[in-house]
Amino acid sequence: MKTRFRTMRGMKYALLFAGLLSCGLATAQVVGGQSSFEYLNLSNSPHVSALGGISVANPENDISLALQNPAMMRPGLHNQLGLNYNSFYGDIKVMNLQYGYYAPKTQTSFFGGVQYLNYGAFSNTDDLGNVYGDFHAVDYSITLGASRSYLQHWRYGAAVKYASSALYDAKASAVLMDVGINYYDTASLVDFGIVAKNMGGTIKKYNPNNPAEPLPFDLQLGISKRFKHLPLRVYTTLHHLYEWDVQYNNPSDNVGTGLLGSNDTASSKGSFGEKLFRHFIFGAELSLGKRLMVTVSYNDLRRREMVIKTKTGSAGFAFGVALNLNKFQVHYGRSYYHIAGAYNEIGINFALNKLMGLGKTGEKIKWNAEYPDWE
Repeated sequence: MKTRFRTMRGMKYALLFAGLLSCGLATAQVVGGQSSFEYLNLSNSPHVSALGGISVANPENDISLALQNPAMMRPGLHNQLGLNYNSFYGDIKVMNLQYGYYAPKTQTSFFGGVQYLNYGAFSNTDDLGNVYGDFHAVDYSITLGASRSYLQHWRYGAAVKYASSALYDAKASAVLMDVGINYYDTASLVDFGIVAKNMGGTIKKYNPNNPAEPLPFDLQLGISKRFKHLPLRVYTTLHHLYEWDVQYNNPSDNVGTGLLGSNDTASSKGSFGEKLFRHFIFGAELSLGKRLMVTVSYNDLRRREMVIKTKTGSAGFAFGVALNLNKFQVHYGRSYYHIAGAYNEIGINFALNKLMGLGKTGEKIKWNAEYPDWE
C-alpha cells in the first residue's frame, strides 16, 4: 500500500512538472520550421526513426533511447556504444554516436552523444555567376547527461547539449538542456515518460545585429505497454504539448472567405480531431523469438504536412527491424516522409563489456561489469 501511494505521488509530480513547463514555455517558443538548430529534432538512430522519430517511453535495451529521454539511461546500458552513419535526403551525411556508463559508487548512469550533419560542398558565387571556390555547411551537437533512480519504479535525468551550426561565414552556437522523468513497472510492463527538450539559450548568433532565433523546444510525453502473453509492445507518443494548434498555416490552402473579408486557411478551419491527432505518434513492436524484432509506426503530423493530396503514398509511416545478438545489435529503419522516396538507416550497438577487456584497468573501472537492466 505504501509503495502504491509513493507511485501515485510520483505520477502527480510528473504531471505537475509537465504542466509547469507547458505553461511557462508556451508563449516563448514556436513550432518546428521556425527556429534555429532544427537538426536537433532529427531522429538519432534507426530504432527511433522506426518508432516515428520520437520515443520517450521505451524500456528496450538500446543506448540511443537515452538521447530521447535522459531518464531512460540506466545501469543495464552500461558500456553500450551505438553508431550509425547514413545518407539523408540530398546526399546529406548524418552520423550519430551514443555511449553509456554506470558508476556504482555514485549510483548514477552517465551517457554521451554526438550528432553530426555534413551538407556537402557548395559553390561560392557572386550575383553574376562568377565562381570563387567552394564552401561547406556543417551542423553538430555534443550531449552529456546522467540519470538516477527514485523509489522503486522511477528514474529522472538531465542532459546538456552544445549545438553548433556553420554555413559559409555565418556561424551560430547554443547551449541547451533536456530534462526527463521515466516510470517503468516490470510487473505490469507499462512505461511512462515525459521530457522537456532543447531548453536553453544562444551563445553566438548567425547575425550579431539581429535578435537570436528561437530554439526548437518541445515538450513530449509517451506511454507504452507490453502484453504479458503476447510478444507485442504498443506505443503512444505526444509531442508539442505546449501548443494546441500545430497546423502549418499555408496561404495556398485557402478554403474560403471569412465574414470580415479575410481568407480562412486550412489551419483556421481544421477540426478538433485533426488538431488533436497532429500531436500523436502511434507505434508497435513485435518480438519474433529472442533475436528478431519488427517495428511499425505512424506519425500523423508528418503525414498531414508532407502528403500530396493527389498522391498520398506512405508519408507518415515508418518500419524497422532489429537483430539482437549477445554482443551487438543491428537496427534498420525505413521512414516515409514524402512520395519522393523513403529514408533508409542502419545502425549497430556494441556491448563493449562483452567484446573486449582492459585487464587490471578494466577491473578497476568496472569495464566488464554487467548490471540488471530494470529491477
